Amino acid sequence: MTRTISILPVTRLEGHGKVDIILDDEGNVVDAFFQVIEFRGFEKFCEGRQVEEMPRITPKICGVCPGAHHMASAKACDAVYQAEVPETARILREIYYNAHMAHSHILHFFALGAPDLVLMNGNAAERNIFGLIEAAGRKVGEAVVDSRGYAQRIQEIIGGHPIYPVTSLPGGLSKPLSEEDRQEIEKAAAALVEFGKASLEIFRQLALKNERLMELIAGDLYRHETYYAGMVDENNKANFYDGKIRVVDPAGKEVALFAAGDYLEHIAEHVEPWSFIKFPYLKSIGWKGFVDGAGSGVYRVNSLARLNVADGMATPLAQAAYAEMYRYFGAKPVHNTLAYHWARLVELMYAGERVLELARDPRVTDRHVRNVPTSKPAEGVGAVEAPRGTLYHHYTTDRRGMVQKVNLIVATVQNNAAINMSVKKAAQGLIKNGTVDERLLNRVEMAVRAYDPCLACASHALFGQRSFEVRLHRNGKIFKVLQRS
Repeated sequence: MTRTISILPVTRLEGHGKVDIILDDEGNVVDAFFQVIEFRGFEKFCEGRQVEEMPRITPKICGVCPGAHHMASAKACDAVYQAEVPETARILREIYYNAHMAHSHILHFFALGAPDLVLMNGNAAERNIFGLIEAAGRKVGEAVVDSRGYAQRIQEIIGGHPIYPVTSLPGGLSKPLSEEDRQEIEKAAAALVEFGKASLEIFRQLALKNERLMELIAGDLYRHETYYAGMVDENNKANFYDGKIRVVDPAGKEVALFAAGDYLEHIAEHVEPWSFIKFPYLKSIGWKGFVDGAGSGVYRVNSLARLNVADGMATPLAQAAYAEMYRYFGAKPVHNTLAYHWARLVELMYAGERVLELARDPRVTDRHVRNVPTSKPAEGVGAVEAPRGTLYHHYTTDRRGMVQKVNLIVATVQNNAAINMSVKKAAQGLIKNGTVDERLLNRVEMAVRAYDPCLACASHALFGQRSFEVRLHRNGKIFKVLQRS
């Protein structure tokens, strides 16, 4: 009879998920499932709200990436009212948003992801931020805390709160930036640039000089070929706040370049009965299941995807780090899932440089930061690159601006199919003849954590919308299905 191994919960994630691994009679993996067992209701209970409330409501979806929801929501509200944001407000929003990216990447790499790389063979009790500090040194821990503080402070100055921002309104911001605050942001940004340099050097010392680890990162165990999607500017350089969505195929060829408002022409969502997360795919390819290659509609987002679709970075130190990463792999796109961690450090470097660059823009303290909307509200889409990948907010309102429909496609959802593929491949490569121990299961979890999935963001379904199935397996086949409406 088959045997099922469950990892519940998968730790160091935002939200609750589990992995089910199905073994055959010989103890080899026949299938694996990444399941999200929580559900929420943001898309539904936002209906009937005034649309201008959305940038203050949707950040409560997630305590790690509230800034991403705030900014995507604000841009959707701009679109609902057809409001043109003043240039100074756009600059301030982008400063805020790059600081948000920096704080999230610092958290994920040092507290959630890096322990997998540096301490993957260590004791589970030590495989965390404290074990990493023990390996890298106390000064690294202090720098991590200080740098996240700098990024949080920048968000507080512009967003009005260090965690849950409140200042974005349709057509701009509620307050301008003082010269005193600008100087504080500039100083904090300079410190983030230095921390970005230090982080890349830490990676070189702890990872690049560790041959066994780099064999794992660059090897076949966590590698599979998909399409990639991410936001680029007018020069096809990576941008987190604004631009078009670029899609490349597994060979790196551009197959789509579209404005956020056109996302439904390119993306559709598939549903599996065993998960509360949907499975987005490229409409031009169609849903072909969990398969690799150009024949599959599966695409990936997040840090590595953004670098794979971009022609480079728009700041010098980040561009140098970008070039170093692709020189190491010798090919583009890079399909190695654990390289997501390295890509985050390249983006951390960019975020610090971009904040510093914008903080020195002479327009940043101009007091004109909002154009009050005059058009009747209707429908709008806003998108940003959340730390975990492209995030879409789509609102439809009545003529009074009351929300009638909300569609949120978050990054974790877009990576959902690929996460399942990565988990299955890792499990098949690691578990042989029934030999399973804690270290092997941690390496399976590593496939999930590389994506930095936010399950609180991803699970918006409500009971009553569809049934939920539990499928029982025996000898590699489903022999019974339990269904609850």
